[in-house]
Amino acid sequence: MLKVSWCDIYAHPLPDNHRFPMSKYELLPKQLMLEGTLDDDNFFAPDPIPEKWITTVHDPSYWRRLNNLELTRSEIRKTGFPLSRQLVDREVIIMNGTLMCTNFALQYGVAMNIAGGTHHAFTNRGEGFCLLNDIAIASQYLLDAGLAKQILVLDLDVHQGNGTAQIFRNQKRVFTFSMHGAKNYPMQKEVSDLDVELEDGASDKIYLNTLKHHVEELLDKVQPDFIFFQSGVDILETDKLGRLGVSMEGCRKRDELVLSLAHANQIPVVASMGGGYSEDINIIVEAHANTYRLAQEIYF
Repeated sequence: MLKVSWCDIYAHPLPDNHRFPMSKYELLPKQLMLEGTLDDDNFFAPDPIPEKWITTVHDPSYWRRLNNLELTRSEIRKTGFPLSRQLVDREVIIMNGTLMCTNFALQYGVAMNIAGGTHHAFTNRGEGFCLLNDIAIASQYLLDAGLAKQILVLDLDVHQGNGTAQIFRNQKRVFTFSMHGAKNYPMQKEVSDLDVELEDGASDKIYLNTLKHHVEELLDKVQPDFIFFQSGVDILETDKLGRLGVSMEGCRKRDELVLSLAHANQIPVVASMGGGYSEDINIIVEAHANTYRLAQEIYF
């Protein structure tokens, strides 16, 4: 059974003055249920993550100041969010959603979080709508619990996974791969284990051929026993922040490629939603929905 992390706080935690588009977190599960891709049994609502898992990858002093709403104005500005209790409460629930997904993926082969992919959160700071890094926390949980020996992060958001790269720069058991827009945020990139930069306007053909080559090579080279898939849909040509030229079908084929290879190689995979900023919310929801439809089709 496809297990999916979602709860009301994903969609309605924040004051109206938050600029980040929240409606997709409410509309996506509704669409998936309306069309019959998912039903109530597929969803689980995580509790807040225990603090001990946060501080395995985040500096305890940063977490304390974040949790006590004591970040400086400069730190808050870099996150893109006005800091609030609701925001932090939402973040710690999302973190546990991805962590819990790892256990479901080990059981069923795949699990997904209708949120997360917060790859701009560093050890000691937040950036770009990310306060804590769910992929890093869940990866470290798997390693510490002895549930995985070699993890592969496939970060396919249009923006480089700079926070994840920084967190694991000295951790050989986590291989970070980021394929992103060369001229997109962040302008100063970190160094992942493998970074592949795409020029503005990259087409479906360029995108998919490049991805296929690298993912097949990485599966052979890294030999992962667990995959985290950051499945941002800001690669779409319609995305107002993306700058690439990938169509809706190209984005769907991206997800099909990743999930099919993970399934064929019997590697558990957890997908986190990541970004999506097309002007038309229906395009965002449809692109994200394709990831869930494919997971059902390929695995179940």
